[in-house]
Amino acid sequence: MLPEVFIKHWAKAEANERANSQAFLIGLTQLLGVPSPSNSHADGYSFEYPVKVPGTSNTNYIDLYKRSHFVLESKQYTAKKEEQSMLQLAALKAGVVEEKKKSGPLRGTGAWDDAMVRAKGQAERYVRSLPAEEPNPPFLLVCDVGHTIEVYADFTQNGKAYLPFPDPRTFRIKLKDLANDKIRERLHLIWTNPTSLDPSKVSADVTREIAGYLAELAKSLEQAGHEPEVVAQFLTRCLFCMFAEDVGLLPEGSFTELLASVPGDGTGFEDLLGTLFREMNHGTGKSISVVLRKKLLRFNGGLFADHTVLPVNGMQLGLLKQAAKTNWRNVEPAIFGTLLERALVPEERHALGAHFTPRAYVERLVLPTVMEPLREEWESIRVAAITLANKDDMKGARKLVNAFHDKLCEVTVLDPACGSGNFLYVALEHMKRLEGEVIDLATDLGVDQRLDLTTHTVDPHQFLGIELNPRAAAIAELVLWIGYLQWHFRTRGQTLPEEPVLKTFKNIECRDAVLEYDGEPEPARDEHGHIRTVWDRRSYKTDLVTNRDVPDESKRVPLLTYKNPRPAKWPNANFIVGNPPFLGKVKLREDLGDGYAETLRAAYPPVPESADFVLYWWHKAATLVRTAKARRFGLITTNSLRQTFARRVVQMHLDAELPLSLAFAVPDHPWVDTVDGAAVRIAMSVGVAGSSPGSLLSVIDEVPQPDGSSIVTFEGRRGQIKADLSVGANVSAAIPLKANALLASTGLILGGRGFVITSGEAKELKRDCPSASKLVFPLKNGDDINGLDRNAYVIDTNG
Repeated sequence: MLPEVFIKHWAKAEANERANSQAFLIGLTQLLGVPSPSNSHADGYSFEYPVKVPGTSNTNYIDLYKRSHFVLESKQYTAKKEEQSMLQLAALKAGVVEEKKKSGPLRGTGAWDDAMVRAKGQAERYVRSLPAEEPNPPFLLVCDVGHTIEVYADFTQNGKAYLPFPDPRTFRIKLKDLANDKIRERLHLIWTNPTSLDPSKVSADVTREIAGYLAELAKSLEQAGHEPEVVAQFLTRCLFCMFAEDVGLLPEGSFTELLASVPGDGTGFEDLLGTLFREMNHGTGKSISVVLRKKLLRFNGGLFADHTVLPVNGMQLGLLKQAAKTNWRNVEPAIFGTLLERALVPEERHALGAHFTPRAYVERLVLPTVMEPLREEWESIRVAAITLANKDDMKGARKLVNAFHDKLCEVTVLDPACGSGNFLYVALEHMKRLEGEVIDLATDLGVDQRLDLTTHTVDPHQFLGIELNPRAAAIAELVLWIGYLQWHFRTRGQTLPEEPVLKTFKNIECRDAVLEYDGEPEPARDEHGHIRTVWDRRSYKTDLVTNRDVPDESKRVPLLTYKNPRPAKWPNANFIVGNPPFLGKVKLREDLGDGYAETLRAAYPPVPESADFVLYWWHKAATLVRTAKARRFGLITTNSLRQTFARRVVQMHLDAELPLSLAFAVPDHPWVDTVDGAAVRIAMSVGVAGSSPGSLLSVIDEVPQPDGSSIVTFEGRRGQIKADLSVGANVSAAIPLKANALLASTGLILGGRGFVITSGEAKELKRDCPSASKLVFPLKNGDDINGLDRNAYVIDTNG
């Protein structure tokens, strides 16, 4: 079917939802070149798909449903009445023709906007009503037949945050827009391959390619004798210039052309870029750049305060030129920080080709921690404002919306282990999306806030971070600014931001997040004044008896002491979210030293000595939330959070006089470690003050993807979430029954791991020493029985 034929036919349709809806949608599928809905609900693609209303015996019907693709809610509202001619008016007055009475909201009015929002809410309720075996679809469509299709997406497939797609400016597809090839292609993909529209996946390949160029260039410059820190700072300035020219902060193509003008051997490169960096730091005011011959904005923000430029040879210049040719507008900040850190930090460059933490995983924690409470507030405000507007109290409606926007611009989010900033960026983007919806309603109510947005808007100063690694901290700040500026141009067209473009908010602190102390660590001394030393936990030697690697006690380092140690203070924030380091009790000593580990334990008496490092973050965040110093926290931890030592910390906060509740939890979830891209298992938990039920998601299926992530299917339960991250009977609080005394055993408990051997070693031992077969036994634990068997053996001389 030709687009113009479809558009012409449906532009004339009268309002009759029941009669027109299915005909319109069948015609739309023909226009898009996709199959029409099936007559069988079992196919997962049909009209009037039945869903049970939770808690009742009632059944609702989805207008059009396609499994793993979308839920579509169809309406048909009334067009605005056209001005009538004098002849028509005379005919009506004479009774020659009868005036047709129209009901329902008129398109283009506030009532129509409200009706479309309510239709979206109806579709969201249908999503929540889908059977457990039906995955939440990534798209939600609201159709006003013959007029508009509104597109909303939730690529996390949690079914809780369907946001305007691709953005609040362009999510409404008008009937006439179907003449546009790109619009039809977008709808075609929603019908055929919806996840391909996920922006994080669309831009991931571009981002990885860019990081590859930077890694090669950084390695080459370091080999030329430049310090890694200087190389990282120089390349960071270069890449920001590449981003700036692609979004319009620098004249289009100007930086790429500047690089192209440099001779192949790099002659003049230092002078040209040094001059440009100085001009970007201060701006050109009413003058023009002597390098680019155009007026430049003032960037400032510290990035260009140091205008050091490293000399380059032909190959290095070529890599810079190649990186500049890439479209930096499509960089995905949520993963760019990780890849940039791997590219610029020599110790982590080996992991550049490894997988990165998928954005969907990050959103799975950010949304229930930060966005769900904010969106609940906004929904209440939005409904109240529309109610006032419908009563002609426009002043009261505007006051409500403006007050919420003021509050939104003051909300603060802290990541106390922010790394390269991906959690903070995702929180920033979702808050900018929410702000866009607030501004749209304010505009509909007659408030012109666009001028105020230059100084009064959600921006990077609200997103706070603590990070020990100085290079990662600098990258986190850059990631927030790139993400913020991307969103600025996405929502405000080519309107330039206020100068200075980059502001020095100092919102990312470079320091230890859990331990404070005075001065620098000093070596501990014994009673004779001699420096105490400990094994360095890295050096091994071969044991002459067992031929195995054992600690080399001759390799020693000083045991450090810390003056006046105390728990670190965190900046005030409304929400706390992040992914603290994955270090077990043994790894903690290996990576941070015995002195630090012992000092940390002493500074936090409530945290058991056997707890993982992440428990210190969890304990601090829980304390702040319980005592009303923060609204919510959400942290990634190892999935050992449910085990005995960690559970003690969780239980302590759940049972406190000012109790904590878990509003959301996933006990066992796949994850990709940001350090080396390794696949690990983690738990997610979100804490709120008081005693209230929460949502527990249990993974029931994982489909591995090429990028190292998995498409995860959940089974949800609601109830009081206990310390072992379960709902229902509190099994972890059970006590032994005296009647079972001497009837049950805890089984074999190892005194150490020294006698655990692999199946291969067991075979060799039995082959080389047949009498040893009496001492070698299979070793099984609960994970071996319920999950992947380690196929381990143990030497047990007790038989």
